[in-house]
Amino acid sequence: MISPAEIKKQALKWWKPLLQSHIQKEPFFPKIIDRIGKVKSAHITERFEILQKEIEELYHYSKNQTGKGYLVQTADRNFRRTGSHDLPDTIIFESLEDYLYFTGYQKYWKVFLKYYDTIISTIPVLKDWTLQHCLWLTDHHINWNDVLKVCRYFMETPRPNLYLRQLPIEIHTKFIEENNILIQSLLDFLIPDHVRSAKQKRFAERFFLRYDEPLIRLCFLDENPNPDFKFRDISIPLSDFETLEILVENILITENKMNFLTLPLLGSTVAIWSGGGFNISFLKNAAWLSDKKIRYWGDIDEHGFQILHQLRSYHPHAQSIMMDRTTFETFQNYAVSGARNKSQNLNLLSKEENDLFQYLKALEKNRLEQEKIPQVYIDRCLKNRIES
Repeated sequence: MISPAEIKKQALKWWKPLLQSHIQKEPFFPKIIDRIGKVKSAHITERFEILQKEIEELYHYSKNQTGKGYLVQTADRNFRRTGSHDLPDTIIFESLEDYLYFTGYQKYWKVFLKYYDTIISTIPVLKDWTLQHCLWLTDHHINWNDVLKVCRYFMETPRPNLYLRQLPIEIHTKFIEENNILIQSLLDFLIPDHVRSAKQKRFAERFFLRYDEPLIRLCFLDENPNPDFKFRDISIPLSDFETLEILVENILITENKMNFLTLPLLGSTVAIWSGGGFNISFLKNAAWLSDKKIRYWGDIDEHGFQILHQLRSYHPHAQSIMMDRTTFETFQNYAVSGARNKSQNLNLLSKEENDLFQYLKALEKNRLEQEKIPQVYIDRCLKNRIES
């Protein structure tokens, strides 16, 4: 026999559909539970006292006794050995009031009605959003008036290009940060054409706000200073880096910072350090690199070649420098054991690079760091490859 706890479990499954029915102005009650546990002859003959207690508990919380809640409907059942018995057959919630009383959700219903009216009266087009996200409207902790202020601002001013706390909205400065999941869902619905990328999880980047961007460091290696830049060594925000225009022929990208700092003078060359390692991804959208001669210099190890492979996925014409078998074997006595790379095939490597990559995978001491290579060798290689 079904218990009051099991009835409540089923009733709570109707909560979201109930809210949706209100939004769609569709009738919802009565709601019926007709699978309440079939009473068999053995239940009466062998465990009658247990069955009787179950039925008493069922009626104790029912509308039949309290005047509110679920209604127990009965039906006559005939058994060959014990005769006719009037037994519970169906559970019915006849009205919204009965449902709310039994579940204890009266306060959530009131909150839902209040917030739904606020939302629809302020931004009517959110009706379809509320249909899919109606449970948000039952959380009494949410300040929907302020949430809707944010929505209206972005509808009127998409892509504001301000820092989050600069937005001219009458809310406290941390409000959007504290409610970003909800507000992101709303803005995805309201201004889909102004979402930078559905894959972008950070709120500021997703909605074209300014944020604390990574800095890209540049060093002008030409002996003659670049007239467009006052300083030889500068760091600039990523978004500015992506739109640069620099009149040079050569770009030299290094994996490690110290090697970047100790590069020799090279004609018509700018060195780039994007933070090291897989931060090479920051160079992905720098379209101005497409007509430059790009050289990448990383550690001679399994991850160094993966970074080179990744760079070529953005800029296919990039070449490696000092990542060859000759360099490795010349300074192999400086090699150490490094982290392994699960990748077996990096298809953007040249044949020579891939051969070295596979060779390293078979070695115990499979890593030659950039810093271990003598400066004299570095200067000679760079000048021969770039200036010759």
